[in-house]
Amino acid sequence: MLLRVEDLHVVVEGKELLKGISLSLDYGEIVAIMGHNASGKTTLALTLAGFPQYVVSKGRILFEGQEISSKGIDERAKLGLALAFQSPPAIRGIKLGHMIALSAGINPWQPKPGDDLELPKKILSKVNLDPERYTERELNVGFSGGERKRSELAQIFAMKPKLMILDEPDSGVDIDSLKILGSALLEYFNSIRCGIMIITHHRHILQYLKPTKVHILSGGKVAITGSYEELMPKIEEKGYERLIKEEGVNG
Repeated sequence: MLLRVEDLHVVVEGKELLKGISLSLDYGEIVAIMGHNASGKTTLALTLAGFPQYVVSKGRILFEGQEISSKGIDERAKLGLALAFQSPPAIRGIKLGHMIALSAGINPWQPKPGDDLELPKKILSKVNLDPERYTERELNVGFSGGERKRSELAQIFAMKPKLMILDEPDSGVDIDSLKILGSALLEYFNSIRCGIMIITHHRHILQYLKPTKVHILSGGKVAITGSYEELMPKIEEKGYERLIKEEGVNG
């Protein structure tokens, strides 16, 4: 099993935000985490990534069977866990091409023999960002919402993670960018067979990826688990609040 979360309780600044979440995700599996605002979705993502302010007060996080609850962000990244942020930051003075190279373990200023210095351009092409225009641009500076998401996806692809956690990849992007993101993710997934956890409010990105399982969160807990085909029509018809009231574990 790639990821196993067991009875996870998380506290931030003295307040318990996750209240006993259990779920799992294996290689070659896509899992969607859905729910209304403040249900615990982003808290779960940042906890799994290792952000220190998200304190695990109870439960375990197992990555390839190894307990990682006490490991830092960098340690988890080295193990193969990568997080794509909901709002990727803009950073002046750092070129996008250099960041992609660094994500792949290549020092663009002091490359070693055998390093593929064309890798950033190859990956930018995969996310439909023109390498000639974007390689030398400052990281996300002046980028549209869709360009930022594609820029970050390029960095994630360069890392070749075992598990990608995508926090609302369809937020703030237009239809064209959404299609590019969905197609690029599906192509990468099919070639690498990693695990993907997608956190989203909507079905837009999911229509390209068709997750094997959907967890709906509410109040820091998993309220409903089901298949994409089973739950998406119900979510669209009833909305989260009514669906959870009727079918949730605490409904």
